Amino acid sequence: MRHMNNNIIYLGWVSFFTDFASSMVTTLVPLYVVYILNEGVDKLGIIIAAASFISYFFRILFGYLSDRFTLVKPLVVSGYLISALTKPMLALTQGYIGVAIIRGVERAGKAVRSAPKDALISAYSETNYSGKTFGFHKTMDIAGELGGAICIFLILTWFTLDKDSIRLIFAATLIPGLIASAIALFLVKDIPTSIQAKNEKRKAVINQQDMRLLPLIIIYFTSLFFILSNQFLIIKVKQAGYSFSIIPLFIIILTLSQTLFSYYSGVITDKIGNHKMLLIAFVFGTLSLLALWQEYLWLCFILLGMFTVMSLNAIRAYISQYAISKAFVYGIFYGGIALTSSLGAIIVGQLWKQFGFETVILFSLSGMIILLLVLAVWI
Repeated sequence: MRHMNNNIIYLGWVSFFTDFASSMVTTLVPLYVVYILNEGVDKLGIIIAAASFISYFFRILFGYLSDRFTLVKPLVVSGYLISALTKPMLALTQGYIGVAIIRGVERAGKAVRSAPKDALISAYSETNYSGKTFGFHKTMDIAGELGGAICIFLILTWFTLDKDSIRLIFAATLIPGLIASAIALFLVKDIPTSIQAKNEKRKAVINQQDMRLLPLIIIYFTSLFFILSNQFLIIKVKQAGYSFSIIPLFIIILTLSQTLFSYYSGVITDKIGNHKMLLIAFVFGTLSLLALWQEYLWLCFILLGMFTVMSLNAIRAYISQYAISKAFVYGIFYGGIALTSSLGAIIVGQLWKQFGFETVILFSLSGMIILLLVLAVWI
């Protein structure tokens, strides 16, 4: 590809195979926990919370370690290898605690590799083509997610979902995981020495002016507390009467929605501003919950995809444009996501278990409407 370093292409394939395996796992884990292991939705909430917290919170630590000790490729390879080796271990679990531990360790692999991987992509991006580079990488991510969901759909079309079959699928994720790790180890090159030396001279700075960005960032965090994870939605789809074989199609719809609206939401954000785009995203998030309440489930997944990419693009653009100490602000960003999304998952799981789905919807919908009004008044 023109203006595309081979390192970027190799990393794209690493992401493709990793996300292929990850999509297989995230589609099946809710069904496995609730319908195969016969654990409650509250236990699923604990698993989602553990995975979310570890995935985001520890990115701060490993991002710092990568910068401080100029560790890039070793952390990237280690992170992918951790994920590749732990996903298949889900086949050995007998209860929700085992699933939570393994999902936590697997997401730790994500935390280990995320910041160094971004640094590696940036290092090999040509000056005027960084957008194209990251766009290619995101495309490979999405292609992997779609591939994994389609694979599960085809498997469940032909085979019955039971304890043995689902554990065999978990074990099979070792194959794409090891392919990804091998590409990262043998084909991907480390950051050039000249760039490493330049990075060693940088010092972490906390600028007090960045505190003015916190109100909007906190509003975004709070939306993650109220919005429902797609893993909870999978359970709702099953309760609505859809067969196991159809459920992966909802994940495919969600991924396609994110793909179609991600680029255009970024373009519109540049024109109307971050605050207004976040407001529009909150409208779609609220509508997704209304659609869920009325059991328009296909529409719910489409709207959730729109909310996800629009809100994330808006808040990332906000930080990129206005943050002075970007590392400090991104640290708050990842830490906040870890806390709010994990706490929200636990509360939703408990509410669903103790009081039923209607209570969950009222809780989430009320919270999103309040946030929508607050943001509308602010603008």
